[in-house]
Amino acid sequence: MPEKLKVAVIGAGPAGIYASDILAKSGRDISIDLFERLPAPYGLVRYGVAPDHPRIKQIIVALYRILQRGDIQLYGNVEVGLDVSLEELSDRYDAIIIATGADRDAHLDIEGVDLPQSFGAADFVSWYDGHPDYPRTWPLNAKKVAVVGAGNVALDVSRILSKHMPELITTEIPQNVAEQLAKSPVEEVHVFGRRGPAQVKFTPLELRELGRMADVDVIVAEEDFDFDEGSQKAMRASNQQRQVVKTLTTYASADPEDHKASRRVYLHMFEAPKRILADEDGDVSGFVTERTELTGDGSVRGTGKETTWPVQAVYRAVGYYSSPVPGAPFDEVAGVVPNVGGRVVTEAGSDETVPGLYATGWIKRGPVGLIGSTKSDAQETISNLLEDVDAGVTGGGAKGDVRELLDEREVQYTDWAGWEMLDAYEKALGDQWSGDEERERIKVVSRQKMTDISLGKEQQGEAARDDAETVHWTEDDHIGRPGEMGKPTAPERFDDFTGPSE
Repeated sequence: MPEKLKVAVIGAGPAGIYASDILAKSGRDISIDLFERLPAPYGLVRYGVAPDHPRIKQIIVALYRILQRGDIQLYGNVEVGLDVSLEELSDRYDAIIIATGADRDAHLDIEGVDLPQSFGAADFVSWYDGHPDYPRTWPLNAKKVAVVGAGNVALDVSRILSKHMPELITTEIPQNVAEQLAKSPVEEVHVFGRRGPAQVKFTPLELRELGRMADVDVIVAEEDFDFDEGSQKAMRASNQQRQVVKTLTTYASADPEDHKASRRVYLHMFEAPKRILADEDGDVSGFVTERTELTGDGSVRGTGKETTWPVQAVYRAVGYYSSPVPGAPFDEVAGVVPNVGGRVVTEAGSDETVPGLYATGWIKRGPVGLIGSTKSDAQETISNLLEDVDAGVTGGGAKGDVRELLDEREVQYTDWAGWEMLDAYEKALGDQWSGDEERERIKVVSRQKMTDISLGKEQQGEAARDDAETVHWTEDDHIGRPGEMGKPTAPERFDDFTGPSE
């Protein structure tokens, strides 16, 4: 075992932070460097959770306490594969843990999915959460919208699209997003699930939150309630599923004469996506579903009965998909780094490990499970890593300092002290908000601005930012443009990006 074990963790979301925490508390003499491609930590907790979900964002408090201790070194604004290669990290660390999560939309293979008003939920979420590499505008022109999916992301998308701005402006929503959502003409949001109420993946709290929005009706048709033996078994086994069915029943039993709100959210079950229709101009004009029916074991089959819904936009919330890390094996089918117990293998199905390379979180097991799963997942990976160290399989080869390499390449990397400055800055923006509402923070969107604040350059004025050719800076400009500082934008990173081009 080396005198001091040096470990690099790629990804500063919950998976990477929990893995770092477990490693730091292992009782070993370990140096841990945590790399994050964005200037700010927390991953999908900051950029994948709707801004009106403060309860879930309280996870940040726990993550903050871990990083605040100081025994984990944060390197923000460093992209592995661009600023530094995986091979270069392998030379400088005894072990590397990949914890990059899942940041893309899973594919929905139906006709019309590539139409301009067919959007992936992950892209939309990144936009409304102010991800620095995503467009600053979004085409919110539709009066009627379809959302495909029966999970919490579908509810998040539906809620953000239908919620009136007075309820959103009190959150950390970026200003450019707030201004555009305030002008949205949306009147109806239709959410489609392929199976029935006993099979939907909504959680009770998120489903109830949908019905608490001001001037928004939630409508469920009574004919969408059907239960077979498999459904009954699922409800008997899960109190959570029983609560979901109870809430859906409450929505279905409401008097139609009480539906007087200016916006409506329709929850449709037993409707499978078939195709997206286009008008003569090539724009979305409708969404076709096929009615399904239960087969007895909780699964469904198509009935052949199709319905056309007149919508002008379709959002796909059918799951997430990971991006490969350059230099690491990647299973394109499963969308994960192939591994056995967190030990990365050369390819899917192989038992040949890549020495010193590990994975945890969604990039390890796929985009399933919540924070509890992330912690147990990290524990397994760290246990196997330390077992390899004790066996002499991992460790002993670290040479060189990554900081020297980053400095040599003039990478503008940020650290924990920088995040604390950015955190305080965003909260100050909230305090300075001139509206009637109280705002806890206003999120800074521009990567360059985030970096300047984190590096203490904010007080140096315009001259410090004259070299930023892609951005016309003003003192009040917190938005900027994607692709600053040579970092790839979403369209450049993802061939399947579904957002608007800028």
